[in-house]
Order: sequence, then structure tokens, then C-alpha cells
Amino acid sequence: MSTVTTAVWGRVEQQDFRSRVRGALLGGAIGDALGAGVTGLTLEQIREAHGAEAVADFVPVHGRRGAVTAVTQLTLFTVDGLIRAQVRRDTGAWHPPTDVHRAHLRWAATQRDWGPDERRADDGWLAREEWLYTRRAPTRECLIGFGDTVMGTLDQPKNPAARDSAALTRSAPFGLLVGWEPQLVLQLAVECAAQTHGHATAQLAAGALAVIVHGLARGETLDGAVQHALALLAGRPGHEPVTEALKKALGSVRQGIPGPALIEALGATDSAEDVLAVALYCALVGEDVRHGLRLAVNHGGPSASTGAVCGALLGALHGETALPPAWLAELEGRSTVLQLADDFAMEMTQGPALHSPTAVAAGWLARYPRG
Repeated sequence: MSTVTTAVWGRVEQQDFRSRVRGALLGGAIGDALGAGVTGLTLEQIREAHGAEAVADFVPVHGRRGAVTAVTQLTLFTVDGLIRAQVRRDTGAWHPPTDVHRAHLRWAATQRDWGPDERRADDGWLAREEWLYTRRAPTRECLIGFGDTVMGTLDQPKNPAARDSAALTRSAPFGLLVGWEPQLVLQLAVECAAQTHGHATAQLAAGALAVIVHGLARGETLDGAVQHALALLAGRPGHEPVTEALKKALGSVRQGIPGPALIEALGATDSAEDVLAVALYCALVGEDVRHGLRLAVNHGGPSASTGAVCGALLGALHGETALPPAWLAELEGRSTVLQLADDFAMEMTQGPALHSPTAVAAGWLARYPRG
């Protein structure tokens, strides 16, 4: 897998890119946290518990307000894997799916172990963040997929029939590889989805989200980014359910005032295509980030998943300054998400200054070991 990274980064471009990376990661985490307390409830149950307006703010879950789920945990480790892939590139070992898989195995250790193991010298800094060592409703598919060291591939995927959204919801970071061509971003997301999900719909939904985020991170409109994704999907076997979901989301924009009935008509299950359609629709019709995210979690579907994907889209589209400050202030792990976002942006824009045949920043390789 080769890429073209000839972009020259001026200061304004670097700042815009960093804002979109922060926006995508923080926005996804906020959407996840907003939906976490009502996932699995019907709209009636949500209104019964939180009033006629349904959820308008974080509700306590996992012992606190603003708590994130395994969706955010896995997304953070995806980013960690992508940084490690770039760092290892100098060594001639260039296979990003392997680096992402290793990162997700480090996530799997957080689900088993009491806390960080200092003896694992190659863990890097993220796996030493103690707050990540807690189970936050990880899916069976992810626990099985990353339950041993064998890496699922497109030829031999883990969980061959799995088409739920757990591969989709960790895939926004692939789209932040703005120096890559879109078809390579799609391919990487699909290959990494196969590490836990064998169904083409789950894989291509992950790929579609990555391509849409890629367009947004490059400054495209949301509609334009979706059209780009549709064009790339068209040549892929088994693309029809994902293509149909994206087109339904686009078509629903003109069908009246946004609300739970329209949202549930797009799909109320945890299938990858339903979650993608709902999240995209809410991002398209939201008047601002707060409105879009409230739409994305107040329905009978998997609210944490739809909220996380919608938040990643809106954050990549508008940048971090569009995110509601009161939600940011209470978000669990915000400093970790910010550090990772800034490290990712720095690696992508200034990697050669951190590690090259002529320059090695020892502190960087301590954070992101090549092992």
C-alpha cells in the first residue's frame, strides 16, 4: 500500500487541519457520551426519563456525566495505530492494517487487565492512560475479533456474518489521512473493519464514513463528500445496502421537519448501514452541532453509536470551535483526546521533523514506539 504525501503545509493549513482533527475526535466522543445514557431505550422511555424534549444534556452513565463508551476507546486506539504506522514507515515496515490491529490489541488488554503494565515497553503512552482500563459496553464482535493475536483479513475475516456498527464507529480517523488518495482511505478502513466484521455491509459502511470524513477534512461540503463516497462505493461488490442508506439519508433531508419519526424511518437497528444513515441525516439537517447531536441520540436506535458518528462528521466539518463548550468541559478523557488529536495532526504535517534518517525526536519515539 503506497500513498502520495507531497502536500506542502503552510501555517494556516496546519491550523485548519488540526482544528478538524480535534473536531472529529472530540465531536465523536461528545456524541458517544450524549447517547450513552439512553442507548437501548425507546423514544417513549427516553421522554419518560428526561421529559418531553428528551435528552438535551449529558445524563449520568457509568458513574458520571460525560462518560464515553467502548466506541470512543476504540476510536482513540485507531488513531494511535495510524500514528504508529507513520512512525514505522521509516524502517521500511509499511503495513498500516497491522499497526492498527496491534493498537486494537492494546485496547483489548484494557478490557482484561486491571491497569497499565509497565513491563510492556512498546505500549506507548495511550495504553498507559489508566482511565481507559474499564469496560464500557464493548460489543461481543470486538471482544472476539481482538481476543487473540490472529488478524482478520478480507479473505479470512473475524465474525464472518457480523454487520453491526462497531467497525463503523471506530473508522472516522481513517478519513483524517488527508495526504492519501480517497480510494486508499476506503481500502484501509475496509481492511481494518475485517479484523472484527466479516459482512461486506459492515466493512463498506466503515469505508464510506472514512471517505466522507476525508472529504470534510479536505474542506469539501458534507453533500459533496457523500457524493464522492457514493462514486467510490459503486465499484465495490456488495455496496448496495450502504449506497441505499446514504441515498435515503440524502433524500430524507427534503421530507419535512427533522424529528424521531423521520430518523427511525431511516433505520432503528444497530446495523452498520442504519447507524450511518441516521448519523449522516442528523449531520445534514442539524442547525448547529448541538441540534444535530440531539437529533442523533433521541430515537429508539443505538444512540451512542449514531451520536458518535454524527459528532465525528460535524466536528470534521466545522472544526473544534463549533463544539458546545459546556459538553466539552464535562467530557471524560478530554485531555487524552486532545493530546492524541494534536499528536496525529503533528505527525501528519511535520512527521519528517520528528523522525527521519537525519532527525529522531527521542520523546516522540517513546510516545509512539516502532516496536
